Amino acid sequence: SDLFGSPGSWSPVWMMAAGLALLCCSRLLRDGSRVSKYTPPIWAAFRTTEERRQWYSVSNLTIQERIEQKSQRAMLGGGQHRIDAQHKRGKLTARERVQLLLDPDSFVEYDKFVEHRCSDFGMGTEDNKFPGDSVVTGQGRINGRLVYVFSQDFTVFGGSLSGAHAQKVSKIMDQALLVGAPVIGLNDSGGARIQEGIESLAGYADIFLRNVLSSGVIPQISLIMGPCAGGAVYSPALTDFTFMVKDTSYLFITGPDVVKSVTNEDVTQEDLGGAKTHTAISGVAHKAFENDVDALLNLREFYNFIPLNNKESSPIRECQDPCDRLVPSLDTVVPLESTKAYDMLEIVSAIADERDFFELMPNYAKNIIIGFARMNGCTVGIVGNQPKVASGCLDINASVKGARFVRFCDAFNIPIITFVDVPGFLPGTSQEYGGIIKHGAKLLYAFAEATVPKITVITRKAYGGAYDVMSSKHLRGDLNYAWPTAEVAVMGAKGAVQIIFKGKGNEVEAEAEYVETFANPFPAAVRGFVDDIIEPATTRMRICRDLEMLANKKQTNPWKKHGNIPL
Repeated sequence: SDLFGSPGSWSPVWMMAAGLALLCCSRLLRDGSRVSKYTPPIWAAFRTTEERRQWYSVSNLTIQERIEQKSQRAMLGGGQHRIDAQHKRGKLTARERVQLLLDPDSFVEYDKFVEHRCSDFGMGTEDNKFPGDSVVTGQGRINGRLVYVFSQDFTVFGGSLSGAHAQKVSKIMDQALLVGAPVIGLNDSGGARIQEGIESLAGYADIFLRNVLSSGVIPQISLIMGPCAGGAVYSPALTDFTFMVKDTSYLFITGPDVVKSVTNEDVTQEDLGGAKTHTAISGVAHKAFENDVDALLNLREFYNFIPLNNKESSPIRECQDPCDRLVPSLDTVVPLESTKAYDMLEIVSAIADERDFFELMPNYAKNIIIGFARMNGCTVGIVGNQPKVASGCLDINASVKGARFVRFCDAFNIPIITFVDVPGFLPGTSQEYGGIIKHGAKLLYAFAEATVPKITVITRKAYGGAYDVMSSKHLRGDLNYAWPTAEVAVMGAKGAVQIIFKGKGNEVEAEAEYVETFANPFPAAVRGFVDDIIEPATTRMRICRDLEMLANKKQTNPWKKHGNIPL
């Protein structure tokens, strides 16, 4: 009754199955000569163990040869002739840049064998397939600290972004966010790969999204080492710091030809989007370096100042500079005449460990200085008015420059030291029409929002609303000091007297009275708006001591999804 029969018996179904099996085996044995020499025929199971071992070793050797061949092709990028052309332009290749940036033998490459998937416009031929495509990605170490890197390869389709290119970059960005390590992008690309159409644009959006999600979680640094045009420019714009190389790097939305056709303006690549333009006029880039080697070595140095992520502290360097060192030169750095300028950089360098100050955006909005230094081996962010330029007044560009830096320091647990010598906000129709109210509020917002240790030193003038903005005690400054030369007031004596005593008597006497009353640190000190009036020579000692005391500071803001900073 059982169709398959009982065990050991031969039912009709079992007999049919056996017949079919015999038929198949006979055909395989008969056609064995037609089986690929790389694929073992069915009767290979009957070979000896030694024969099987020999067959497998030959197969593995063939795969190994293919791996080595692909690896060699990947190392050459677009080919030796394109590498030579890159060198003639004074530029390193993508791989040379990675090797120079990272510690020796620390680079671990990802996706070396990935190739683009486009078959249109002749892209599907073997001649147009390059292992790794147009970007080198992976992770390595800078002075022993983990970092993720992507380096666009201009020798492969001009470094243009394909779907595979974007996939590789997105992968390392995802992993960097997962493990909490910074991302450095070495940009050298002609833009989107036109042959791939919308897939290339989608790739840019994937990268932009990851830039935004990583913002404030891990540091992101862009180094522009060649062209960066069109939609590609928005990724560097979303990162924390953007550096450029003089004469070889360009950033612009539309190139000179498009500008000419639309606005009839004649402009060169350098004038439109070169390093000088973006470090001195637009403020898009933070600094420019002489060449590829100089840029990469400076980037290694810069990396030592920043933490790996927003949950860690910056690296601490062993300090040979005594934390209680007095700086007598500071006692005379501020001129006796309140209208005479001096260089705030002298003060910053004098108090920093070993006079080491990494200034950012030195050629943009020169009336304010920002950058990183160390105090007793610990990284600090420095913000200071620069009396040498526009008397240190705050304007639109200075406010935006300072605000973005303050917010980075706050996001990554870096204490902020502020040096104040500000006569107010810069007056004029150009500032008012440009939105100084809105832009000035950005700096105010940034200082007020910050919960990291904040130490402020008023060296001379602190007038009007600018006094409030520059990390005053009212914005939760932790320690606020004034030098004996400090003047904390609503405005300068001459302007105040013209308003208060206009037409009411001797303005010279009134001005002297105003100076005696307000042009000194006592009005702020007696009200507790400054914690102490200190001798300038003791500034370094005081700051080092205070930073040690504030190391375990815990402060939070009211819960919110996010604030609505006046953008």
